[in-house]
Amino acid sequence: MRFWLFLLAALSVASCGPSGGGPVEVAVIGAPDSLYQKGVRLAPPAQHLRAATHEGLVALDQAGQVVPAIAERWIVTEDGQSYIFRLRDSTWPGGQEITAPEVRLLLREALARVRGTSLGLDLGKVREIRAMTGRVIEIRLSSPMPDFLQLLAQPELGLDRNGSGTGPMALSGKNRGPIALLTALPPEARGLPAREDWEDVARPIAVRALPAGEATEAFSRGDVDLVLNGTLPDFPLAEVGPLSRGTIQVDPAIGLFGLAFRSDSGFLADPLRRQALSMAIDRAGLIQPFGLNGWRSTSWIVPPQIYAAAPYSDDRWSGASLDDRRRVAAARVRAWSAQAGREPTIRVALPSGPGSDLLFEQLTESWNAIGVRVVRARPGERADLELRDTLARYASPRWFLNQFNCSLRTSLCSSEADALVRRSLEERDAARRERLLVEAHAALMAREAFIPLGAPVRWSLVRGSIRNYLPNQWGLHPLFALSEPPT
Repeated sequence: MRFWLFLLAALSVASCGPSGGGPVEVAVIGAPDSLYQKGVRLAPPAQHLRAATHEGLVALDQAGQVVPAIAERWIVTEDGQSYIFRLRDSTWPGGQEITAPEVRLLLREALARVRGTSLGLDLGKVREIRAMTGRVIEIRLSSPMPDFLQLLAQPELGLDRNGSGTGPMALSGKNRGPIALLTALPPEARGLPAREDWEDVARPIAVRALPAGEATEAFSRGDVDLVLNGTLPDFPLAEVGPLSRGTIQVDPAIGLFGLAFRSDSGFLADPLRRQALSMAIDRAGLIQPFGLNGWRSTSWIVPPQIYAAAPYSDDRWSGASLDDRRRVAAARVRAWSAQAGREPTIRVALPSGPGSDLLFEQLTESWNAIGVRVVRARPGERADLELRDTLARYASPRWFLNQFNCSLRTSLCSSEADALVRRSLEERDAARRERLLVEAHAALMAREAFIPLGAPVRWSLVRGSIRNYLPNQWGLHPLFALSEPPT
């Protein structure tokens, strides 16, 4: 009963709106039917909605920092292998008390669901989950993982009980139309001290998923206050007109942005020829047509700064000029062409968007310079290379390496690299653990499974009236923070 009283109070906010305005209108770039997506491979619109309605033990704030959620506090043991959480004193929808035994069960179910995905590999250090008391739960790891809390805060690990979560927001109404109306649960529903003016100051959030063009047009018209999840293929659409009273914000994102090989036959059968394609790319000039300042290119799968101590230089080719690299690459192309009796043709799959058009022009120029013909694959057609544009969930070499695990069957891979990563899961010494990950990266690079280009790009359009929005490296922007009143 207590929960429903709180929910009714929250729903009244949606019907009346806060003083001085209605809902914050948010568009997340993505397929319109992806907003209510379920499962363990959530599109960004579904990630944002799930994070708002299904808390895990911890969550991310607007700066991308870990904050309490269902767990009100926690400690990490001295050996870094045990995380002990004290649950807050609150209830599930329907009024049942949140208890450690049930949270343990739900966490185990969540781990089982993500098995077979890269997120499941990321959680490979979890060895045991146990309820210590009615409100205390412990998670034991096989070896220390400094980024473990960051991983626990992922939307896919939000706890779901009979189809419902504990907030911090609730979906208003039973109809799941193209716009999801969210209302912030009052503090007392979340185990916090009550605030008497909550209904007057907490703003509801209206969120929808839209293709990039429709989202930016809606922002220009004033129909939405915030556009999230812009990518490089969409970036030329990110224009802020003089009447929009908005700004373009670019996240300092980390992750993978490059080309994954889907074929290793013909010209691409030899790793040295796959490397030739990577050598020929003008990464410094790649971003110039976009006018993006501060973008960081890379020729490594794991950027060296991700390690505790950079194990290699920023430049994979030891300062060799672009012309020198292209001469080496062109020689490898000529040798293959002389034997095969034809010039190589590479089919590249890119998402639709004006930014992809610019990127394809840059790749074509680079590869034509070494004698490789480039064709852009149409949707659904077979491709030799496809764009991989993925945000990191935590800042560790292991995240990058797990994206190419052979069990995922998404691109070329290295069984040697996978074996070294598995060994790192049990290694308790930090220096030896990092050495294993450096060796795994070297094995993956030797396989030439990927052509790294640089950091992924994520941008937002932000109206001046928006509060509690901050760029962050994870590209996740909690909707609940947008509803919170100033403190």
